[in-house]
Order: sequence, then C-alpha cells, then structure tokens
Amino acid sequence: MIAATTTGQAWGLLLVAGLLEIVWALGLKYSDGFTRWVPSVVVVIGAALSFWFLAAAMKVLPAGTAYAVWTGIGAAGTAILGIVLLGEPATLLRLGCVGLIVAGVLGLKMVS
Repeated sequence: MIAATTTGQAWGLLLVAGLLEIVWALGLKYSDGFTRWVPSVVVVIGAALSFWFLAAAMKVLPAGTAYAVWTGIGAAGTAILGIVLLGEPATLLRLGCVGLIVAGVLGLKMVS
C-alpha cells in the first residue's frame, strides 16, 4: 500500500483520492446504470483506487477531516464537471453552494 510519512504527503494522497472520486462519480452517469461496459469498469477501478488513496491518507490525517475533504473534492468537482460536460444548470445559487463546499474544504485544510 502507498504510505504517507508526512502530513504534506497525506494531503497529496487525499487530493488524488478526491480527484478519483470525481472520475468514478461521473463514470456512473456515463455507465448508464452499469449497462455500458467501459464506463462501468472505470467506475469500479476509480472507486477502488479512490478508497485506497483515502485509506492511505487516513493513516496520517484525522478521519473526519480526511473524509470531509474527500467528499468535498468529489462533490464540488462533480458538480462543476456536470455543468461543463453534461450541460447541468449553472445558476448563481448552485455555484454559490459549490463555493461553500470549496470554502469548507479549504477551511479544514487550514486547521488540520
């Protein structure tokens, strides 16, 4: 397993885990309910790798912080890419909510 020995390395692993969460979350949309083979494989591999990197980061970082940041990266990234790639609405309120998620993630990073 990949191991972080410093807090900086753990945050790097957590960033990778969050980016992989975006990959598998979007892959769910493209898999069409797991009826399309290639996107379905991307979902399974992306999710497994995302959990693996999250687990490695949690060896150093507090569990609550790591989990909240992981889900925040995934939620904000998936919402933004949903707007860009899938034509989902980009209302001011929606973008403001994504901004609040990003602010929460940054806040947790600053206090951890």
